[in-house]
Amino acid sequence: MKRIASILCAAAFALLPGRALAQAIAGSPEYIIALTAQWTGERFPDGRPKVPDNLLERLKHVTIEECWAELMKLGYQNQYEGEWKLLHETEDAVMVGRAVTAQFMPLRPDLEDEIIEQGKKEGRMWQQKRTVSWVINSLVKGDVYVADTYNKEFLGTAVGSNLGNGVFEKTGNGLITYGHIRDIERLRRVPGLNIWMKDYDPSYMRQTILTNYNVPIRIGHATVLPGDAVLAKPGAVLFIPPHLVEHIVLTSEFTKLTDEFGEEMIKTHVYTAGEIDSAWSDEMNQRFVKWVRGYKGKLPMSKEQLEACLKERNF
Repeated sequence: MKRIASILCAAAFALLPGRALAQAIAGSPEYIIALTAQWTGERFPDGRPKVPDNLLERLKHVTIEECWAELMKLGYQNQYEGEWKLLHETEDAVMVGRAVTAQFMPLRPDLEDEIIEQGKKEGRMWQQKRTVSWVINSLVKGDVYVADTYNKEFLGTAVGSNLGNGVFEKTGNGLITYGHIRDIERLRRVPGLNIWMKDYDPSYMRQTILTNYNVPIRIGHATVLPGDAVLAKPGAVLFIPPHLVEHIVLTSEFTKLTDEFGEEMIKTHVYTAGEIDSAWSDEMNQRFVKWVRGYKGKLPMSKEQLEACLKERNF
């Protein structure tokens, strides 16, 4: 916390009257590392936690309910936002990735001028006072562009066909915007692209400005940090602290194994549905341990991780 406080104090000092705007457009690596100090794994050059690709792939199979229940159990009760519209509304729609956050605010000319001047100092390209591309230029494969456009409709759309194509080309993923998009017909022609949005508006972004990216933002009821793992499914999005992703994936995979065991026991009349749905006896626990150690299919986790799960749950 001291590290974050010192960084924020420096930023506040830079904004004192009589000084030029010195706060960088993007959160610095030091700032992001301080925000995500509980992550001990690999990081990107910008400081964001690099949740491994294989964990993200396994995250696709975690249900929203499983993930949300475990996050709340761990004290993270502000990571979910619902009521989304999708570019492609399909029952099996899913998107996972690492968040790059972007904060937009209502247009104020003097602030926009200073942001553009700071961008020039940082060597950022800009045209017609449009700064939204700065975030898109920073994206890499596996990212999810997460933008707070504060649900602005007219003249506040986050992307159109050009920027939407740019996001997909950079990330191989789509984007999540607490707001609106435009050019929806053209965007629907991009294979593999999906967008979680609040709605559609045909106008273009002219009355909203990018203020920062890779900083903490609010997406509806959720707090999002740069590098959070994103789990997006029809109508629902969860933002998962990086240091909890492996725990949540393993918890879900273990739960699926217990469910599979229970279904098999019911079908073979070993136990009743009521017995499976209640607290298991020692005999049932022992039968499950024998069953799972001799599992006939391919285990979703390693044998070492399985044994750790059994020990953690007192089997």
